[in-house]
Amino acid sequence: MCGILALILSNSTSTTAAVELHDALYLLQHRGQDACGIATCAAGGRIYQCKGNGLASKVFHEGSRIQDLPGFMGLGHLRYPTAGSSANAEAQPFWVNSPYGICFAHNGNLINAPELKRFLDYDAHRHINTDSDSELMLNIFANELNETKKARVNEEDLFSSLERMYKRCVGGWACTAMLAGFGVIGFRDPYGIRPMVLGSRPSRDGEGMDYMMASESVALDQLEYTNIVDIKPGQAVIIRKGSPPIFRQVHPQLAYAPDIFEYVYFARPDTILDGISVLRCREIMGEKLGATIQKALGPTGVKDIDVVIPLPETALTCAPKVADYLGIQYCTAFVKNRYVFRTFIMPGQEARQKGVRRKLNAIKSEFKGRNVLLVDDSIVRGTTSREIVSMARDAGARKVIVASCAPPITHAHIYGIDLASPRELVAHERDAPAIAAHIGADAVIYQSLEDLKRSCAELSPRDPATQEFEVGVFCGKYVTPVDESYFRRLEQVRGKSKKMKIVENAKEAVIHGVANEDEVKMAVNGGKVREDGEVVPAGDQKQSMGVQVNGTIPNGHAVNGYSESTEVEQSVRERMDISLHNFGDYTEGT
Repeated sequence: MCGILALILSNSTSTTAAVELHDALYLLQHRGQDACGIATCAAGGRIYQCKGNGLASKVFHEGSRIQDLPGFMGLGHLRYPTAGSSANAEAQPFWVNSPYGICFAHNGNLINAPELKRFLDYDAHRHINTDSDSELMLNIFANELNETKKARVNEEDLFSSLERMYKRCVGGWACTAMLAGFGVIGFRDPYGIRPMVLGSRPSRDGEGMDYMMASESVALDQLEYTNIVDIKPGQAVIIRKGSPPIFRQVHPQLAYAPDIFEYVYFARPDTILDGISVLRCREIMGEKLGATIQKALGPTGVKDIDVVIPLPETALTCAPKVADYLGIQYCTAFVKNRYVFRTFIMPGQEARQKGVRRKLNAIKSEFKGRNVLLVDDSIVRGTTSREIVSMARDAGARKVIVASCAPPITHAHIYGIDLASPRELVAHERDAPAIAAHIGADAVIYQSLEDLKRSCAELSPRDPATQEFEVGVFCGKYVTPVDESYFRRLEQVRGKSKKMKIVENAKEAVIHGVANEDEVKMAVNGGKVREDGEVVPAGDQKQSMGVQVNGTIPNGHAVNGYSESTEVEQSVRERMDISLHNFGDYTEGT
């Protein structure tokens, strides 16, 4: 999950596009805190950009960098890390010089990335410098657009290039793009998995209309854009400088299946996605969860509960409805510290658990001697839930029941949200009693998948009876066809991306004298990634093979178009963006 933006002002002499994009980044900051960026286009087609790892306030120096981003149109991006994407070089928007100067912001994931990378290497001869699917998709689009062989392109050329790109790419995405001096583009996958909306308003410094695209309607609302419409599955829109939007179905709509996790957790409650109010559907989730709890516990069990307590922040919407349905007191007894973000590397499990307590504080008077029902939006790994249950007991709770507005999460998310590896999911090969035992609760109660889908579908402006959603994380049935090899590759990518962190944690554990045997081995010999994606001390098992695209690898084996290499992939602490000079990369001492 990422946040994407595109803006084009009617007045092409304006230089303030970055000001609005910067404001919008804060409105969508919940969609990604890993990295962010803005790219703008000014007179003469000159591109300016600032991007890097961190929150918008950090990357843009509390807004002081915006003055260096002139232009009348631009893109914005907020990154939520997917498997393998954490380097500064993978902050977006991406850029390619040829053809025509294209900037690109992407939210989603491609499940046929190996095939695309092979095509770009052997057929299109375009070099890919990061592990990001976004760079792949940009180069696929750029290659198709290059086939026009024209000095200048028009809308028909762009739509035709997008049509050909859609035939190559498989996955879920919402993207915005900008052609230097030409205009902005938005498009969405044929299944409608990732969201995108378009709004307009009268120009503030001239005639005509300004247009903005965003992942969520709240960004448009706050910046006074109206006439908000959803980009439809398989649809693209082109807004040329000084012209109204042109819509085109560039691929047949294969489904209308938004990712239901947007409604469960990711989107802001004041957003409307695909005509469905996030606030209202979360309230209905609470009502249906209340009915499920009543059925599971029975009248006596419900009467035994003293208070319903939400876990901040998403559950603040659904938990009151649970309390209303059950006729039980509601209390916000956990207080969140909004100013704690990432903690430093903390060796040892005990130190890591303290990270949860830094973010939440239990009001002891609301727990002492009471039977509490804790309501959460979802339970992923269970580590946070375990610590929260422990906090409730430490505060004096006699009995702790945990209820989840989402069903058990048992499978990987493959469309741009790196929840966890399946084996890290608490519900993987565990039933509700086993999960309760694992997190230390007296009971765990889950929303059913059918009730979750009905909570959203009954608000759909389309036929609620036929409204689909992407729910693969709960059942393993994804809306796009997925080959088993994709999941193996995903585990490898996850392992490679976390290897350096695990090795550094092991070294810290040794320094602090709390290392176990494996951590000592890893600190001395380094780590390696097994075929299942697990990071283990080097020398324990056969080295997992790294991917090599250019050149021939001795004793290599082809897998999904890649050559598997016995060479060790080099790990570095950071990689800078080389495609365009980016002052966001060089902030020390400024």
